[in-house]
Amino acid sequence: MNREIKERTKWFMDARFGMFIHWGLYSIPACGEWVMSQKEMTIEEYRKYFEQFDPVDYDPKTWVRLAKEAGMKYVVLTAKHHDGFCLFDSKLTDYKATNTKAGLDLVREFVDACREEGLKVGLYFSIIDWHHPDFPKYGDRQHPMRNNAAYKDEKIDFDRYLDYMHGQVKELVTNYGKLDLLWFDFSYDDMTGEKWKATDLIKMVRHYQPDVIIDNRLEGAGDNHGSIATEHPLIYSGDFASPEQIIPPKGVCDVNGEPIPWELCATMNNHWGYCNFDHQYKTPEMLVRKLVECVSKGGNMILNVGPDAKGNIPRESVEILREVGKWMSKNKESIYGCGISNFEKPDWGRYTQKDNVIYAHVYETPLGALPLYGISPEQLAEITYLADGSEVKRGEAWNTALYKDVAFVSFGEDPVFTYPLPDERDTVLKIQLKN
Repeated sequence: MNREIKERTKWFMDARFGMFIHWGLYSIPACGEWVMSQKEMTIEEYRKYFEQFDPVDYDPKTWVRLAKEAGMKYVVLTAKHHDGFCLFDSKLTDYKATNTKAGLDLVREFVDACREEGLKVGLYFSIIDWHHPDFPKYGDRQHPMRNNAAYKDEKIDFDRYLDYMHGQVKELVTNYGKLDLLWFDFSYDDMTGEKWKATDLIKMVRHYQPDVIIDNRLEGAGDNHGSIATEHPLIYSGDFASPEQIIPPKGVCDVNGEPIPWELCATMNNHWGYCNFDHQYKTPEMLVRKLVECVSKGGNMILNVGPDAKGNIPRESVEILREVGKWMSKNKESIYGCGISNFEKPDWGRYTQKDNVIYAHVYETPLGALPLYGISPEQLAEITYLADGSEVKRGEAWNTALYKDVAFVSFGEDPVFTYPLPDERDTVLKIQLKN
């Protein structure tokens, strides 16, 4: 891994768990953030949401405190999504929150709330823009006017759009203090890399924010990681890969098989933006286990919430995050600063590791004693339950005698018998190895 990337991403690799917030005008139609494209709405048709936008309950401190309670270490807010509407007070457009009933620079309030709670600050910025007159329309893969023949022969000045887009990024990196993370979205087809004047953009960003970490979507997308996975990453390769709604089977590695930083971005239901009919929420158990899976493969997980039109995070999301937070409050040591284990994945769950400590994440009640696959009795110094610090009983017995190279533990008095797990979501054993 490139030395500069390694240095910049150190806090990120330690943090492991973050919150994504997709919020904007699309919270009013309440069927996801792509509604303008999906319904092929004109700017005039979409304008009514700008006129209606009035988030009377907006309180970013509540959002950030929920993230903290869930055990998240950083929060990323959509400063501008594909519809072009800005939550920040951009001097380059009138299409912004300060000109709605909100009357506020919503990004300013958000970054202040993050810093107050001691969480790292991230901003998402869409490099595509369906509102700007100089963005390609007819024939574009996803523009709302892609099928509208009225735009077939339209002359646009894409350089003028790039000046606007770069100018807005400059506003974000100069007007809001130190940013920890910039999340660009996204490249596609021939709209990638230098099409965005990406070298100039990143040079400008690094001039003002030398330590900010950046995702790989100025260059990569869902179908490739871009040059971050090569021996010679380009200046705009980004600092981490960004798989979406899928955990890579073996994590993310470069061409030499060396792990590189990555972050799963995932929704709690099936939409990023608020959707009032989508109640397909993932369970707290599933989310805990998916976070563990990411960490065990050397990655992070950023989990999304989509606040409603008034600025409230949906009740289901709040309840799930609080449940995840209860598990994290007892077991966070097995997540923060942890990564890929030297030992292969066990049948009953996963291992994460930090230095000489293995964290065994046990999902499945064993029949009798639990074998600590890959770990011999001679390697063990001590084993405790991470949740309460109590000692875990050893499980070697007459019926394990044939397997002397494997250490065993028991969840009850007699290792020959079967006992329920203390925590069915994920019981974590802290295994200290001998030096």
